Amino acid sequence: MKLAMFRLPHAVPARLDAPAVSPSAWLRRILPRRAAVAALLCALTLLPALPVLATPSIAQFGEPRYPAGFTHFDYANPEAPTDGALSFANYNALQSYDSLNPFLLRGAPAPDILNLMFDTLMQRSWDEPASEYPLIADDVQVRADLTSATFHINPAARFSNGERITADDVKYSFDVLTSQKASPLFNSQFAIIKSATVLDASTIRFDFNHAERDAPLIAGDLPVFSPKWGMRPDGTRPPFDQIANVPPVASGPYLIERRSNDKTITYRRNPAYWAADLPSRRGMFRFERVTFQLFLDNFGPLEAFKAGNIDVNIEGSATIWARRYVGQKFRNGELKQGTFPNGPPYMQGILINVRRPMLQDVRVRHALTLAFDYDWMNRMMFYDQYRRSTSYFDPDTFGARGMPGPKELALLEPYRASLPPAVFGPMLTQPSTLPPNSLRGNLRAARDLLAKAGWHYRDGALRDANGTAMRIEVLDDEPGMDRLLLPYMQALNTLGIQTEWREVDSALYQQRLDSFDFDMTTGGYLPIAVPGVELLRRFGSAAAAEVGSENYVGVHSKVVDALIQAALSAQTLDDLETATRALDRVLINAYYVVPEFYAPNARIAYKTTFGWPAVLPKSYRDTDWVIDYWYVKPHGAVTAAASAAPGPAAH
Repeated sequence: MKLAMFRLPHAVPARLDAPAVSPSAWLRRILPRRAAVAALLCALTLLPALPVLATPSIAQFGEPRYPAGFTHFDYANPEAPTDGALSFANYNALQSYDSLNPFLLRGAPAPDILNLMFDTLMQRSWDEPASEYPLIADDVQVRADLTSATFHINPAARFSNGERITADDVKYSFDVLTSQKASPLFNSQFAIIKSATVLDASTIRFDFNHAERDAPLIAGDLPVFSPKWGMRPDGTRPPFDQIANVPPVASGPYLIERRSNDKTITYRRNPAYWAADLPSRRGMFRFERVTFQLFLDNFGPLEAFKAGNIDVNIEGSATIWARRYVGQKFRNGELKQGTFPNGPPYMQGILINVRRPMLQDVRVRHALTLAFDYDWMNRMMFYDQYRRSTSYFDPDTFGARGMPGPKELALLEPYRASLPPAVFGPMLTQPSTLPPNSLRGNLRAARDLLAKAGWHYRDGALRDANGTAMRIEVLDDEPGMDRLLLPYMQALNTLGIQTEWREVDSALYQQRLDSFDFDMTTGGYLPIAVPGVELLRRFGSAAAAEVGSENYVGVHSKVVDALIQAALSAQTLDDLETATRALDRVLINAYYVVPEFYAPNARIAYKTTFGWPAVLPKSYRDTDWVIDYWYVKPHGAVTAAASAAPGPAAH
């Protein structure tokens, strides 16, 4: 099942509570490693004499976990071999690709090209809530009033063509990604940035629209690429949205080695990758080559894995995991299954498009939620491998629990008249069919809600006052999803709702998703270590009408907008938790999603020649972890990493 529709760099915010230093102290600190001192002095004279917070590493709250001079992240193995290769199935539902540009709205980008070929100004860590460390930028200065952040570019930073990365290149990347030529997802991600100003060849300042604690690291998440990408022999350059099949001139660790068709691609590690020994990169990208194969369904990767054509397979099906990972290579130990703790819970479910008139009544959406029998599915179909999705945020930190506290009530009270009373009561629990509850009882409650909303059963269908039947199309692009959705659709049919299952290919599915041309579809919201600007993309009213946005369900609410702004302007962790918990209550009680389930563990099958670092990160995506930190063990060696790593359970 899809866990997210897009793979984008997460916006993670910055440390803004370090001791302030004066501009003169800042200059004394950087003079030994700045070539353009005069230019910097000129730039500084243009700024008000406010203190700046100078630091190579930044965290939103408190101090970064890793001190200056750290050698590598704890969850990386800098001693791992670097001469192996990884053959991997595509990590999302795409069955083919037609673009080498991951920043466009149209087209399907090559697998993992954003991660493997494009570095960002800074690198976030995976074992703390929200911190980033030097990558392309080796230093950042944040103004004390939070209105700007200035980044210095590492003099050693190079593009894949060997040319130095300059502040002009960073500005070019920013200007392109916030233009109409790039996907609106990126424009939305960097919307907090008002402007980018080049101060000298190595220094760029980002000014923000308003003060937010996460703004500096939103800037630090900027992917960087060369203006020479797509340049013609005569020196002219086509519009960025027409650069689709030209290999990027990018900043990351890999190059494209070959692509024989639209279903395979091989990346080769750049032997001249300048950042390989940076602390934020040491122990990463240990494969000499990474090859992706794209399949037409969810069953091909397993068969390719058992045949030896794929090295690691991440399984999304509980049934297949329990029943089909068998054969000679499993018996003789060549292949193994492992389960790995996989970060916080997340919201995954059946998205309800409230742009559809028949789905705008919250009572109708509540009724649709009551018809989903999670308990039966988990018991009978999924071998009890899942947990119920109950929150849009990690319930242990940013999700709502129990009754709203005084600070939550202070945020919610001004909107009491426009909110359902349930928002001010105990946090909503999802419908259960465990005794003494039952699906039949839930359907009776759903019938009553539909009747109150004006929908009554007559002439063989659920109809409104005008006699129009309620018809819902359930859209998806993944073969095998019918097994999950057909029992749910049968329950809807029991209510008199006429449902239709529509399975389309991935390209058409993406097109319909981008244009919000669906009634209901499966999807989800990947967890964010510290909620921030992605809330605008997912739930902000402005994104509801923006083609290609992540506001799939069409949330358009003044209350939600206000709570998002409260989260973005939070000055303490406690303020942020208060805002997201209040937001969670509002979203859950609006029934935008029929909550399904999430996997508490990553299910990863692998050749036993592969290893991973002994320390697992606290929060990670399984695909990212395998590609970025796994490695091929030395021939014949049984490393401590494979035997001591926490979490995996062999079957």
